[in-house]
Amino acid sequence: MSADPKVLLTDLLQTALKSVAPDLAATPILLERPKQASHGDFATNLALQLAKPLKRNPRELAGLLLAELPPSKLVARAEVAGAGFINFTLASDAKTAVVREVLARGADFGRGAGKGIKVQVEFVSANPTGPLHVGHGRGAAYGASLSDVLAFAGYEVSREYYVNDAGRQMDILALSTWLRYLAFFGIEIPFPPNAYQGDYVVDMGREMRDAHQDRFAKVTAMQILAGTPGLPPSDRKDDEAKQQREEHLDALIANAKKLLGEDYPWVHGFALNEQLGDGREDLQEFGVRFDKWFSEQSLFDTGLVERAVTQLEKAGYIYLQDGAKWFRSTAFGDEKDRVVQRENGLFTYFASDIAYHLNKYERGFDRMIDIWGADHHGYIPRVKGAIAALGLDPARLDVALVQFAVLYRDGQKTSMSTRSGEFVTLRELRREVGNDACRFFYVLRKSDQHLDFDLDLAKSQSNENPVYYVQYAHARVCSVLDQWGGEAAELAGADLGLLQNERELALCARLASFAELVQDAAAGYAPHQIAFYLKDLAADFHSWYNAERMLVEDEALKLARLALAAAVRQVLVTGLKMLGVSAPESM
Repeated sequence: MSADPKVLLTDLLQTALKSVAPDLAATPILLERPKQASHGDFATNLALQLAKPLKRNPRELAGLLLAELPPSKLVARAEVAGAGFINFTLASDAKTAVVREVLARGADFGRGAGKGIKVQVEFVSANPTGPLHVGHGRGAAYGASLSDVLAFAGYEVSREYYVNDAGRQMDILALSTWLRYLAFFGIEIPFPPNAYQGDYVVDMGREMRDAHQDRFAKVTAMQILAGTPGLPPSDRKDDEAKQQREEHLDALIANAKKLLGEDYPWVHGFALNEQLGDGREDLQEFGVRFDKWFSEQSLFDTGLVERAVTQLEKAGYIYLQDGAKWFRSTAFGDEKDRVVQRENGLFTYFASDIAYHLNKYERGFDRMIDIWGADHHGYIPRVKGAIAALGLDPARLDVALVQFAVLYRDGQKTSMSTRSGEFVTLRELRREVGNDACRFFYVLRKSDQHLDFDLDLAKSQSNENPVYYVQYAHARVCSVLDQWGGEAAELAGADLGLLQNERELALCARLASFAELVQDAAAGYAPHQIAFYLKDLAADFHSWYNAERMLVEDEALKLARLALAAAVRQVLVTGLKMLGVSAPESM
């Protein structure tokens, strides 16, 4: 007997449907759990679906379906309700059967069958220009949890980090590091306000000095500044001033490349590897793993960027204007056309993004999920447009948007700017509240919803702290089972018919909904549903625990209750694992 009562009820309704409306036997049967317990355990709108094609009153059809419903000892009551719904109340045996299935399947309970669908999830992909901050942390937690939910639901999942190791941002980091290094030798110029400011850049400069002494310091301040346009006053915030600062920065980068010559790639590579290595370590400590770290530079080295642009050109979606090549992204709903190759011959970030997605398709993924910050919403039409222009199916690409988490410390919002250096790192947050609180709090809301991270709540040991509340439920079960001291095999044969009270049956119903919930969370890219479920399961358990004794004198009843508690423990462990959260045995 399946522990999922929906399977049983669907079979019963299918039999009744064939009798009442044989020509409509293919009508999909939808079963939902009513929000009010008084409406039973499941409800179907099948009669309402049949009313229009059969031109019959839905309540009348519901009565006919009930009359043809095969008898089953697992259905305690079935009745017509409202406009023509059919409500089912299950017999207690049907509700408690899930306990035996959980204990039998263990960590595989709720796991979906293999679907043979290859899914790539690309997430974090932060520029390796500084430490990961608390905003990146939400994307990391969401991507990791979504990947694990998809895998548990039966998909073949590949987790990928796209490394932006080519382009201007890395040149800015290399320049910033070199200038901090030069300062140790007394070679100083006004540090560009739009370069990377953080202490981590000073630390990299110091490491360069310690490892190579003055090898890269055979220059003068005058040489570094040669030909660079002046900087506007710091209090000017207008567009012209911003452009002047960017031109000044670009001139400094050009001088650094010229002055360092063959040593520039080493400086560039040093800064890249330091920050990339730091990010890898940070994510690994956070419980976030990747199957592949994909280099943006490899797209240029293999000629894929040029090939992608050429392919778009042959398809008629590229035109020349002012010496630059433009992609006709307005043809696909974008607000304006986009440059893919500048007049100086250099390809844009957008061009490498097109090539990267072409590469994803060529690797044969059935579905690709890009996880981006919510500020990249406007980027979706042009990327999907480029995919369509390449003759590929853009529907295979989904973009999940993640709002950055906002951290409040002492009532003050903390800046997240990487270049200014004013940010709270993910590592600092993890050290303050712990990995478990970070991972759980980050997925407590739908990814595209705003999230304020409450530090005081995350550190509290109270029922108001959701991760503590869920973990405490697991620890309570462990404590009871330890006090019992018996063998798990004894629980497998427990008389589950003794589980009769309202709280016990509610717990069984909650357990029975787990497999369906996993599939829903996977389909909706919604790991927050797992977090909500765990909170509800913990609440059901705590309510039962506080109302009933488990280690009663009646041996049969004791084993039945312990079996239910052990099943709750297993599902808590499985759900927490998908969210990257531990399940402590004592607290």
